[in-house]
Amino acid sequence: MSAQCVMVLGTTSGAGKSWLTTALCRYYARQGLKVAPFKAQNMSNNARVVEQGEIGSAQYFQALAARAVPDVRMNPLLLKPERDTHSQVVLMGQVDEALSKMAWRGRSASVWPVIAKALDELIAENEVVVIEGAGSPAEINLAGSDIVNMRVALHSKAACLLVTDIDRGGAFAHLYGTWALLPENERALIKGYVLNKFRGDASLLAPAPQMLQNLTGVPTVATLPMWWQHGLPEEDGVFDDRSTAPGAVALTVAVIAYPRISNLDEFQSLKNIPGVRLQWVRSPSELAGLAPGDWIILPGSKNTSGDLAWLRRQGLDAAVAAHAGRGGPVLGVCGGLQMLGEALIDTHGIDGNAPGLGLLPLVTVFDLDKTVRHTSACFNADMVGRTGGTGAGGLILPNAQKSAPGPDPTHAGGCADAPANPWAALAGVPVRGYEIHHGQTAQHPAMAAASDVARPVLPNGLGWQNGAGNVLGLYLHGLFEDPAVLQALFGASLGGRPVPTLDAVFDGLATYIEQHFEAGVLSALIA
Repeated sequence: MSAQCVMVLGTTSGAGKSWLTTALCRYYARQGLKVAPFKAQNMSNNARVVEQGEIGSAQYFQALAARAVPDVRMNPLLLKPERDTHSQVVLMGQVDEALSKMAWRGRSASVWPVIAKALDELIAENEVVVIEGAGSPAEINLAGSDIVNMRVALHSKAACLLVTDIDRGGAFAHLYGTWALLPENERALIKGYVLNKFRGDASLLAPAPQMLQNLTGVPTVATLPMWWQHGLPEEDGVFDDRSTAPGAVALTVAVIAYPRISNLDEFQSLKNIPGVRLQWVRSPSELAGLAPGDWIILPGSKNTSGDLAWLRRQGLDAAVAAHAGRGGPVLGVCGGLQMLGEALIDTHGIDGNAPGLGLLPLVTVFDLDKTVRHTSACFNADMVGRTGGTGAGGLILPNAQKSAPGPDPTHAGGCADAPANPWAALAGVPVRGYEIHHGQTAQHPAMAAASDVARPVLPNGLGWQNGAGNVLGLYLHGLFEDPAVLQALFGASLGGRPVPTLDAVFDGLATYIEQHFEAGVLSALIA
């Protein structure tokens, strides 16, 4: 094989490159072609585990859309920001300390041969490779050290689409300016413009598309209407505010959105559960309206001690502790689990020392070695708490919790007015997910000696629960992507409907672009 390459470039970050690349992967796969995604360099704290290490989440989902096995070659260079001026560098799935310490511009010569080799191998093994650029190809200050945009396009002889976010305004200026700043040999690779996130009457765009074509020789090949609920996890940043699934809101899930939040895409499925509202929280006032049974989630973090300090500066530590003290459900995932403990201990300068929130009697010690692996486990059958009145296979949402009978006061951590504990519904449920962490967490020895212990709910230190059962900490990412877990927690809310799948999302994306691209364009790109 020798693949034809299609590349998606953007006039800015956030223009829609990842979304469109994913859609193209599924579109070409549905034509019976062998397809692979590729992005030379991704900067994101959203990462997924593959057999050889970790890659950006966007490329992981693009591989699934292409019906391909995710592979480190699909994202050979991943930059994971830890501070404003420093990133951890992951090369071919593995952390590279030497590259992490190297100046930004100095990396190009070292990593380009690896990037080119990965791309060449994918081209040799597939019929179509769909490539995603980064930022804008017209960032002329970076052109001399480019390894992700036009250098990749020229190397692969890709047919390029240039996408812009028309909702921001200035779309035609962005398109023309980007084209004008490219040298002639790079301009020749741009085969079409794509207007993304359009709202309104498309006839009002005239005569701009034709004028732009007269200036550049490049046609506008698609106008994609705004689509808020396409279902694809965001690559970076939190989701838009339209995060309420169909139906009256019965449960609010408040996710703390600290500056170095990581792997936030694993909460995407909560947007599709009827009656659930997903809320991103940055201040205590946003937690003030939570019902006793609403959830607070502390997600993963690429800088746990730094994000914990930020959380305290905002006053969110007291707000989280108050919710937990009232019996409200709190979940910490990876870095969030570490924050829930008593202390972070770092003797290697990996993350930093810090006191924890003290909601679980645990201590985290940071290791030099990074744990990166897929994991399957089963929640203990004796998880603490109660589910309320619906029984197994359905979460009691807050409105129902208020009328549910109180627990037996003799039950561990029980109190007459405590809300129902959703985590008890996970008892005995098998779960699959992935781990990406430096920290290792265990019982606080002095507190354990005084009989203040956390209950292990998953084997090998993967999960812990407080005595009352309402505070749960897990190292396992992907909880809300596991159908068995969603069925256990939300079975009643789903009302017998199947758990929404990513595969259906990918098909929806492919159908969408097929409907809105000019006829014959997608086939012509690989002719």
